[in-house]
Amino acid sequence: MKREHLYQPFEIIYKTLDDMPKEGHKHMFFELVYIISGTGKQCINQNQFKYHAGHMFLITPEDCHSFTIETTTEFFFLRFNDIYIKSKAFHSEDVERLEYILNNANHQPGCILKNLSDKTLVKPITEAIIREYVNRDLYNKELIQQLVNTLIVLVARNIAKYLPEIVDEKTEEKALDIINYIQKNIYSPELLRTEVMSTVFGISDKYLGKYFKKHTNETIPQYIGNHRMKLIEARLKFSDKRITEIAEEFGFTDESHFTKFFRKNNGMNPSEYRRELTKTAVTA
Repeated sequence: MKREHLYQPFEIIYKTLDDMPKEGHKHMFFELVYIISGTGKQCINQNQFKYHAGHMFLITPEDCHSFTIETTTEFFFLRFNDIYIKSKAFHSEDVERLEYILNNANHQPGCILKNLSDKTLVKPITEAIIREYVNRDLYNKELIQQLVNTLIVLVARNIAKYLPEIVDEKTEEKALDIINYIQKNIYSPELLRTEVMSTVFGISDKYLGKYFKKHTNETIPQYIGNHRMKLIEARLKFSDKRITEIAEEFGFTDESHFTKFFRKNNGMNPSEYRRELTKTAVTA
């Protein structure tokens, strides 16, 4: 299967098409697709969804996708990668949260704009980006970047309303606060110790774990481990960081402990995992 690469922080494409020549394919980057006009079907991971004007889709590096056009369609594509998310374009305290949200979209077909008020914002933002991109006026690069950042944050907000999967409408606010705390501090293991978290949230050590599992159906260690693994796998897939650098980033005392953790959760060590990814990319 063909995999497309992106060789710049972000890329804007505006096209009007009567047919989509590409078959199912994967990207090594994120792609936002906004339907300006037209109808057809979106296929993602072998599931289909009928699209029309106003729909927006997020394609992650894990997704196999394609479009079938029924009536002439105007597409707006915004492509960006992890490198752009981690650049100075976003506040450093928000990067980890943003990265988690985008990497953990549900990989299902359908419009990602769940917040109705955001739908009214996306259209003029998209139109403004296209206008600046086409006209190339004074300060257009700076304006485009600000508009792109706003669009990415709007998308992240809509995805966040449905993350993580263990959360539903019955989950209490404090349980959501605990989840947000874990995501924010996933790179600092010392802040995720039970005694620290119980102090932060005013819940006793003994009750904290029971409370979290009651509202999420996962223990705190399970959730921390699963969340950490998803981010580590993303690092191994989409970055050139050395194993020792990734281990240090996630607060492991040394590479040996990091390898042991990864093997326990994945069944192979990080180097083997990265080699397998390389083999898959070459044969795809």
